[in-house]
Amino acid sequence: MGMYRQADAVVKSVMLGLIFASVVTWTILVVKLIEFAASMSGIGRGAARIEAAESLRSALVRADGRGPDARMLRAAARELNRSGPELSAQGVQERVSSKLSQIQARAARQMNRGTGVLATIGSTAPFVGLFGTVWGIMNSFIGISEAQTTNLAVVAPGIAEALLATALGLVAAIPAVVIYNVFARASGGYRLRLGEAASGVERLVSRDLDRRAAGMVV
Repeated sequence: MGMYRQADAVVKSVMLGLIFASVVTWTILVVKLIEFAASMSGIGRGAARIEAAESLRSALVRADGRGPDARMLRAAARELNRSGPELSAQGVQERVSSKLSQIQARAARQMNRGTGVLATIGSTAPFVGLFGTVWGIMNSFIGISEAQTTNLAVVAPGIAEALLATALGLVAAIPAVVIYNVFARASGGYRLRLGEAASGVERLVSRDLDRRAAGMVV
């Protein structure tokens, strides 16, 4: 705190900005961990229910909440109801597949919301800290010229304050990069679960179309 209080106004602003960026990083970590855990659990249960269902109707009855798996089921049911028996089964399946792809894309984008901030912090924080360091060292050299001495006791405090900005930049950047990579891998697993649920819905639609073709009640 003493180094911060003695720093130049510009260096202080850099330090405060980096501290704020670090707080944002850890806030995103907590929020996204909760969101990822809830979403992964929900889509896992939804994919299991879809896989266990015998028909689209039975899966829709057992759908829980407004998760992406439930939206997939509702979209498939609407398309199946709109498409009469006179339409080709292949055309119905293509339209259902297109709608399911849109739902998957929206769900994945929703899950990735906020992680772009981590990438920005991770890529820019070291340079912001370096700017604070350069500015602080410039001020230290100006102080040396004004004091007309190279005494270490005069030079060291200013340089230490300047280097603190670089240290804060690394403190903000390193966790942001690590957390971003963790969420990128978790997002890949979430998209895989979404794909499993969508494939299950497509199988239910195909099964119902076969029943319709055979004259069975769907």
